[in-house]
Amino acid sequence: MNRFDYVRAGSVAEAVAAAAEPGAAYLAAGTNLLDLMKGGITRPTRLVDVTHLPGLDRIEALPGGGHRVGALVRNSDLAYDAEFARAYPAVAEALLSGASAQLRNAATLAGNLMQRTRCPYFYDPASACNKRDPGAGCDARGGETRLHAVLGWSERCIATHPSDLCVPLVALDAVVEIAGKAGTREVALEAFHRLPGDAPERETVLEPGEMIVSLRLPQDAAAFAGHSRYLKIRDRTSYAFAVVSASAALRLEGGRIGAARLALGGVALKPWRARAAEAVLAGAEPGEASFRAAADAALAEARPSGDNAFKIELARRLIVRTLTLAAAGTPERMLALPASAFADGSALHA
Repeated sequence: MNRFDYVRAGSVAEAVAAAAEPGAAYLAAGTNLLDLMKGGITRPTRLVDVTHLPGLDRIEALPGGGHRVGALVRNSDLAYDAEFARAYPAVAEALLSGASAQLRNAATLAGNLMQRTRCPYFYDPASACNKRDPGAGCDARGGETRLHAVLGWSERCIATHPSDLCVPLVALDAVVEIAGKAGTREVALEAFHRLPGDAPERETVLEPGEMIVSLRLPQDAAAFAGHSRYLKIRDRTSYAFAVVSASAALRLEGGRIGAARLALGGVALKPWRARAAEAVLAGAEPGEASFRAAADAALAEARPSGDNAFKIELARRLIVRTLTLAAAGTPERMLALPASAFADGSALHA
C-alpha cells in the first residue's frame, strides 16, 4: 500500500473538513476500501476515520412514520432489528443474503451504499479501466462479460453495482441524508448512484468531502410490508454477489394491485428502479399475465453488453417469480435461505 495520512474525526464537521482535501477517503469498517487499497486499485492519500462519530449508529422510528438509519449502523444490527424488519422485510431479506455473517457484523449502511463494482477488470491493475483510470479504455468490452450490465451501460463502462441492500431501498423511495461544507442536503437513493455515460469514474452525486450521515425511509414504505420480497440469483447459494436480483413490493386493494414498487440489481451500474413496470402493475389483477407484462416493461430497453443476453431473460423470469411471491404475502418469519428463489419455505428461523 502507498503511504497515507490518518485522521480520526471527532465530529461530522471535522470529518467533512478533513475529507475535502484531494485524495481523501472516509474509513468505517473498510470491508471494501481496504481490499481496494491492498490491491493497488485505489490509493487514498488520507483516510478519515468516522467510526467513532456520535449518533450515527442509531435506528430511529420517526414521529410521523418511517425510519432513519444512521450511516454507521451495522448490516447485521439493521437486519435483526425486529421493528425495522417488520416494517421493511425485503430490506432485511436483502441484508441477510449478502456476504458472510462476519462481514455483515462489520459492514456499515453507508459503506454498503458506497461499495464499488466487483468487475474483474476494475480489480485488475493490468487491465484498462475507465473507472480506475479515466480515458484508459474498457477491457471488459470484448472480454468476459457474463456478469456485466444489460441496462444503462455505455461504451466506456459496462460494470454493475454489487449491493443487495440498495435494491429494496431504491424500490421503497429511500432518501440519503448528506453532510458537506455547504451544510446538509437530501438526495433520493434512486438518483444517488450515477450511470457511467462518458464519466464512469464518477460513481455517485457526492461532492468532494461530502459524507453520508443517514438514510431515511418514508412513511408510506411500511404500507408494503405485507407483500414484499427480495430475490437473488447467484452462482452459489451464499457469499456470492447477484447475477440478477429483484425487489418487489405490492399494496393489494380489493383483489387488485393498488400500488407497486419494483427494482433490479446486477443489471446496471446502479440499482435499477423499474418505474415502467410499476405503471403496468398499478390497478392490475395480480397474476402471471400482469407480472409478465411488467417484466417486459422493466426490460424493454435492456441490451447485451457482450455475451450476457441470458441475463435479460433471467431477469424477466426473476421479476415474475418475485412478484408472485410478493403477492402471496411476506413470510411471517425469515426464510432459512434469505432471498433464494429456490427456498420452499419449509425451513425457517426467527
